[in-house]
Amino acid sequence: MAQITNLVVARHLRADASSHVLHYRGAKLVRSGRGLAFWFLPLSASVAELPMDDRELSVLFHGRSSDFQDVTAQGVVTYRIVDSATLANRVDFTIDLASGAYLRQPLEKIALLLTELAHQHASSYIGTSPVRAILTEGDARIRERIEAGLRGDAGLAAMGIEIASVRVSSVKPTPDLEKALEAPMREHIQQESDQAAFARRAMAVEKERAIQENALVNQIELARREEQLIAQRGQNGRRQATEEAEAGRIASEAAAARTRLEAESEAHHTLVAGEATAKSVQLVEGARVDVERARMEVMRGVPTEVMMGLAARELASKLRSIDHLNLSPEAIGPMLQALMSAGTRRLETKERV
Repeated sequence: MAQITNLVVARHLRADASSHVLHYRGAKLVRSGRGLAFWFLPLSASVAELPMDDRELSVLFHGRSSDFQDVTAQGVVTYRIVDSATLANRVDFTIDLASGAYLRQPLEKIALLLTELAHQHASSYIGTSPVRAILTEGDARIRERIEAGLRGDAGLAAMGIEIASVRVSSVKPTPDLEKALEAPMREHIQQESDQAAFARRAMAVEKERAIQENALVNQIELARREEQLIAQRGQNGRRQATEEAEAGRIASEAAAARTRLEAESEAHHTLVAGEATAKSVQLVEGARVDVERARMEVMRGVPTEVMMGLAARELASKLRSIDHLNLSPEAIGPMLQALMSAGTRRLETKERV
């Protein structure tokens, strides 16, 4: 917006570089250009200011599809002024010479014009297309229709307005229709989710079965190896028992042989000792028998009374003590007489010899 300075009878205007200013004095164009700054008399001057930068216009319009469903489209139309003098002749851009504000709201008129034209071109597509096609590819189609319609519009070109770009941000049905359209897709997505869950569960069951089969195979293999271990242990036990029995047999035979050898040796020693003992006994007994025989020969001629005396002497040598001895004349007298007779006979014998 232009800045106007009031100095009593004259005024000064300074415009931005993006604004095109038209200065009229009466019906005559005095100045025309962008970013002007000049003095003027308000009583004889008329000034118009046109923006030369790109302007964005938000458009929102409703339409009905070929299957009688309401659709709302929203977008942005960007335009610019390319012929300021022509547009100033078609639209009033006069500004207030005291404040610099527009007197007739020209930008709103251009926005209304562009909105109606965009709505017209969009409705031509929406009204001939079903709602599913509109929702599927409506953004691009509506943008193409609006852009082609506005750029090809002869009225806009004659006014000095150029369309820079058209963008369509969204195309939506009514909330109820949107829910109804989303329901099949939602069900399809839910079915896919359920199928994925079922597939995941089936995969989990399959993996669990594989795990159980592997565990069963491992158990079978362990049982087989345990059977082999038991058989090997039995074989080892039998072999050990056989070896122990053979060792015991050998030990028994050795012990028996040793015992037999010891018995034979002992028997031999016993026999030898017995023979030696028998020989020594025989020699001793034979000597004793000879002595006893000689003695008997000697005593064969000894009288009975002498034998009785010798027996008494032998008995006296065997007795340790005599507590009481009773000698009567009847017993000792005959003995003394016999002893004396024996002595006499012995002396006689010696003398004869």
